[in-house]
Amino acid sequence: MKISGNNFAFIDSQNLNLGIRDQGWKLDFERFLVYLQEKFSVKKAFIFIGYVQGNEWLYLSLQKIGYILVFKPTLVLKDGSIKGNVDAELILHAMIEYENYDKAIITSGDGDFHCLIEYMLEQEKLERLIIPNKYKYSSLLRKFSGKMWFLNHEKEKLRNIKKEVPA
Repeated sequence: MKISGNNFAFIDSQNLNLGIRDQGWKLDFERFLVYLQEKFSVKKAFIFIGYVQGNEWLYLSLQKIGYILVFKPTLVLKDGSIKGNVDAELILHAMIEYENYDKAIITSGDGDFHCLIEYMLEQEKLERLIIPNKYKYSSLLRKFSGKMWFLNHEKEKLRNIKKEVPA
Protein backbone atom coordinates (compact mmCIF):
# COMPACT_ATOMS: atom_id res chain seq x y z
CA MET A 1 0.00 0.00 0.00
CA LYS A 2 1.53 3.30 -1.13
CA ILE A 3 -0.28 6.52 -0.40
CA SER A 4 -0.01 9.44 -2.80
CA GLY A 5 -0.31 13.16 -2.22
CA ASN A 6 1.33 16.06 -0.47
CA ASN A 7 1.29 14.75 3.09
CA PHE A 8 2.92 16.12 6.23
CA ALA A 9 4.02 14.11 9.27
CA PHE A 10 3.67 15.47 12.81
CA ILE A 11 5.83 13.41 15.18
CA ASP A 12 5.74 13.34 18.98
CA SER A 13 9.45 12.53 19.44
CA GLN A 14 9.27 11.42 23.07
CA ASN A 15 6.31 9.11 22.49
CA LEU A 16 7.97 7.65 19.40
CA ASN A 17 11.33 7.16 21.06
CA LEU A 18 9.98 5.63 24.28
CA GLY A 19 7.44 3.48 22.43
CA ILE A 20 10.17 1.94 20.30
CA ARG A 21 12.68 1.54 23.17
CA ASP A 22 10.01 -0.22 25.26
CA GLN A 23 10.11 -2.92 22.56
CA GLY A 24 13.87 -3.34 23.00
CA TRP A 25 15.16 -1.63 19.86
CA LYS A 26 16.29 1.79 18.68
CA LEU A 27 14.76 3.68 15.79
CA ASP A 28 16.91 4.80 12.88
CA PHE A 29 15.44 8.26 12.26
CA GLU A 30 16.90 8.45 8.76
CA ARG A 31 15.27 5.16 7.78
CA PHE A 32 12.03 6.32 9.42
CA LEU A 33 11.94 9.47 7.30
CA VAL A 34 12.49 7.48 4.10
CA TYR A 35 9.75 5.09 5.27
CA LEU A 36 7.35 8.01 5.76
CA GLN A 37 8.24 9.45 2.36
CA GLU A 38 7.90 6.18 0.48
CA LYS A 39 4.90 4.66 2.27
CA PHE A 40 2.84 7.76 3.07
CA SER A 41 4.09 10.31 0.52
CA VAL A 42 5.33 12.62 3.28
CA LYS A 43 6.80 15.85 1.90
CA LYS A 44 7.54 17.49 5.27
CA ALA A 45 8.16 15.79 8.60
CA PHE A 46 7.93 17.86 11.77
CA ILE A 47 9.49 16.49 14.95
CA PHE A 48 8.30 18.03 18.20
CA ILE A 49 11.01 17.74 20.80
CA GLY A 50 11.96 19.19 24.16
CA TYR A 51 15.10 21.31 23.97
CA VAL A 52 17.89 20.09 26.26
CA GLN A 53 21.18 21.96 26.26
CA GLY A 54 23.96 19.59 25.28
CA ASN A 55 21.86 17.69 22.72
CA GLU A 56 22.66 20.05 19.86
CA TRP A 57 24.42 17.21 18.00
CA LEU A 58 21.11 15.29 17.98
CA TYR A 59 19.11 18.26 16.75
CA LEU A 60 21.63 19.04 14.03
CA SER A 61 21.71 15.42 12.84
CA LEU A 62 17.89 15.27 12.65
CA GLN A 63 17.85 18.50 10.65
CA LYS A 64 20.55 17.24 8.30
CA ILE A 65 18.47 14.13 7.62
CA GLY A 66 15.56 16.35 6.61
CA TYR A 67 13.30 16.75 9.63
CA ILE A 68 11.86 20.11 10.64
CA LEU A 69 12.37 20.48 14.39
CA VAL A 70 9.96 22.33 16.63
CA PHE A 71 11.37 22.83 20.10
CA LYS A 72 9.60 23.00 23.42
CA PRO A 73 11.40 24.54 26.39
CA THR A 74 12.03 21.95 29.08
CA LEU A 75 11.97 22.00 32.85
CA VAL A 76 14.26 20.05 35.15
CA LEU A 77 12.12 18.57 37.89
CA LYS A 78 13.20 18.09 41.52
CA ASP A 79 13.97 14.42 40.89
CA GLY A 80 16.34 15.40 38.05
CA SER A 81 14.05 14.24 35.26
CA ILE A 82 13.33 16.53 32.33
CA LYS A 83 9.82 17.55 31.34
CA GLY A 84 9.01 18.96 27.90
CA ASN A 85 5.44 18.21 26.85
CA VAL A 86 5.10 18.91 23.11
CA ASP A 87 1.37 18.28 22.72
CA ALA A 88 0.28 21.90 22.29
CA GLU A 89 3.05 22.60 19.79
CA LEU A 90 2.16 19.60 17.66
CA ILE A 91 -1.54 20.50 17.59
CA LEU A 92 -0.79 24.15 16.85
CA HIS A 93 1.60 23.37 13.98
CA ALA A 94 -0.79 20.83 12.48
CA MET A 95 -3.34 23.66 12.29
CA ILE A 96 -0.84 26.34 11.15
CA GLU A 97 0.19 24.07 8.26
CA TYR A 98 -3.39 22.85 7.61
CA GLU A 99 -3.79 24.48 4.18
CA ASN A 100 -0.32 23.35 3.03
CA TYR A 101 -0.87 19.58 3.07
CA ASP A 102 -3.38 17.11 1.69
CA LYS A 103 -3.33 14.70 4.63
CA ALA A 104 -1.65 14.45 8.02
CA ILE A 105 0.27 11.53 9.44
CA ILE A 106 0.38 11.83 13.22
CA THR A 107 2.92 9.73 15.10
CA SER A 108 2.04 9.20 18.75
CA GLY A 109 0.13 6.89 21.03
CA ASP A 110 -0.77 9.76 23.37
CA GLY A 111 -4.47 10.27 24.06
CA ASP A 112 -3.92 14.02 24.39
CA PHE A 113 -4.10 14.15 20.59
CA HIS A 114 -7.63 12.72 20.56
CA CYS A 115 -9.25 16.07 19.72
CA LEU A 116 -6.82 16.76 16.85
CA ILE A 117 -7.20 13.28 15.39
CA GLU A 118 -10.98 13.44 15.65
CA TYR A 119 -11.07 16.83 13.93
CA MET A 120 -8.66 15.71 11.19
CA LEU A 121 -10.78 12.62 10.58
CA GLU A 122 -13.98 14.69 10.35
CA GLN A 123 -12.29 17.03 7.84
CA GLU A 124 -10.89 14.05 5.87
CA LYS A 125 -7.36 15.35 6.55
CA LEU A 126 -6.05 12.36 8.51
CA GLU A 127 -4.15 9.82 6.44
CA ARG A 128 -2.77 7.72 9.26
CA LEU A 129 -2.20 7.58 13.00
CA ILE A 130 1.16 5.87 13.50
CA ILE A 131 1.44 4.33 16.94
CA PRO A 132 4.94 3.29 18.03
CA ASN A 133 3.85 0.40 20.26
CA LYS A 134 0.55 -1.43 19.83
CA TYR A 135 0.81 -2.73 23.41
CA LYS A 136 1.23 0.72 24.99
CA TYR A 137 -1.04 3.48 23.74
CA SER A 138 -3.99 5.43 25.07
CA SER A 139 -7.36 3.70 25.01
CA LEU A 140 -8.81 7.05 23.88
CA LEU A 141 -7.32 6.33 20.45
CA ARG A 142 -9.02 2.95 19.96
CA LYS A 143 -11.96 4.53 18.18
CA PHE A 144 -9.57 5.46 15.35
CA SER A 145 -8.56 1.84 14.73
CA GLY A 146 -9.30 2.12 11.01
CA LYS A 147 -6.56 4.75 10.66
CA MET A 148 -3.97 3.17 12.98
CA TRP A 149 -0.62 1.89 11.79
CA PHE A 150 1.66 0.19 14.32
CA LEU A 151 5.46 0.18 14.16
CA ASN A 152 5.85 -3.09 16.09
CA HIS A 153 6.18 -5.13 12.90
CA GLU A 154 8.48 -2.64 11.17
CA LYS A 155 11.54 -3.35 13.33
CA GLU A 156 13.62 -4.86 10.52
CA LYS A 157 12.92 -1.88 8.26
CA LEU A 158 13.38 0.83 10.87
CA ARG A 159 15.80 -0.29 13.55
CA ASN A 160 19.09 1.43 14.01
CA ILE A 161 21.62 -1.19 12.94
CA LYS A 162 24.62 1.16 12.88
CA LYS A 163 24.86 1.45 16.65
CA GLU A 164 23.61 -1.96 17.72
CA VAL A 165 26.22 -4.39 18.95
CA PRO A 166 25.48 -8.11 18.51
CA ALA A 167 24.82 -9.92 21.79
